[in-house]
Amino acid sequence: MIAGALVLLVIGIWIGGHPSWLPAPLRSTLTADSNTQLVNETLDMLQHDYYRPLSRAALVNQGLASAVASLNDPYSHYFDPKSYQAFLTQDNPHVDGVGIDVLPDPKGLRVIDVYTGSPAERAGLQRGDLIVGVGSTSLAGRTALFASSLIKGSPGTRVSLTVDRGGHNRVVALTRAALVIPVSSGTVVISHGKKIGIVTLTSFTDGSGAEVKSQVHKVLRAGAQAIVFDLRENGGGLLNEAVNTASVFIPDGTIVSTAGRSQPRQVYTATGGAIAASIPVVVLVDRGTASAAEIVTGAFQDRHRAKVVGTHTYGKGVFQEIRQLPNGGALDITVGEYFTPSGRNLGGGGVKQGAGISPDIYAVDNPHTHADEAMAVALATVTAEVK
Repeated sequence: MIAGALVLLVIGIWIGGHPSWLPAPLRSTLTADSNTQLVNETLDMLQHDYYRPLSRAALVNQGLASAVASLNDPYSHYFDPKSYQAFLTQDNPHVDGVGIDVLPDPKGLRVIDVYTGSPAERAGLQRGDLIVGVGSTSLAGRTALFASSLIKGSPGTRVSLTVDRGGHNRVVALTRAALVIPVSSGTVVISHGKKIGIVTLTSFTDGSGAEVKSQVHKVLRAGAQAIVFDLRENGGGLLNEAVNTASVFIPDGTIVSTAGRSQPRQVYTATGGAIAASIPVVVLVDRGTASAAEIVTGAFQDRHRAKVVGTHTYGKGVFQEIRQLPNGGALDITVGEYFTPSGRNLGGGGVKQGAGISPDIYAVDNPHTHADEAMAVALATVTAEVK
């Protein structure tokens, strides 16, 4: 009996140090700590004694969301199973609407871009137009989210917009469509007698690096002698796509490095296949240029591959990773900081917003005008470098 007791004691001690060897139900029963027991007892009491029926899954989802919110980290989120599935499909380029990009204005929505081939373009909307009404609803004092929700809708349905252009209102009727908005686009313009390629990128989603490469080579084949890379209002995205994008222009060496509490410092280098270094490049940025877009801009600046034109960028110095959870949800949490090739961190310490990247040449766009003043400065800058 003594020998048997000793064997059981040794087995118990070993299992205590190796709980992963136990089946999941038995492991949770035998190894739950006091906090786990407290949570389970609280959920049991709520389900059993609260005056109305409660969903245990809903309680867990709300609890996890509150726990992450308590971090006071604007970049970390908990996705319940439904919202996580929506997140996975948010990069779908099909957007039902009229084909405009807008900024909020006290009187409504200011149009800053009109997509080629869209209902808005066919109706004659232009950059700088101010949308002050949708149907019979005035947009004055309304939130941008509310105003945009009135404009969006199912393909084939109609919507009327009251548009203020130069102080004169007119009503424009549009038929909504299912639009495919490319992540990257490229065009060639003439600046001071030189052909200049303008390549835009709206976000760093899966495959965006390859799309940028395709657009860059398209404008070069069309005779572009230099390139303006427009990253304005690009809020970032995938780190690996930032590396792929920067590698279109930077032939070798460091693009960015990262460091986190649970992971060692990692250096990401150019993947090869860059365009000729003799092709002048300017990167155009603004306060909406953030995260992965700042990584690319910082690599351009530190590696002396391009001049930065525009305003200060957003100033985000951390990056996130998504960890799937057993319930079908996920955590999108800050796991580390990133550093430009020269060792700069662009944030304000931790998850605080920092100063971002200072442009080499300051240029700001006036959204109230039809002209793009910042782009004009970028074009003049890069044209001056064409030999």
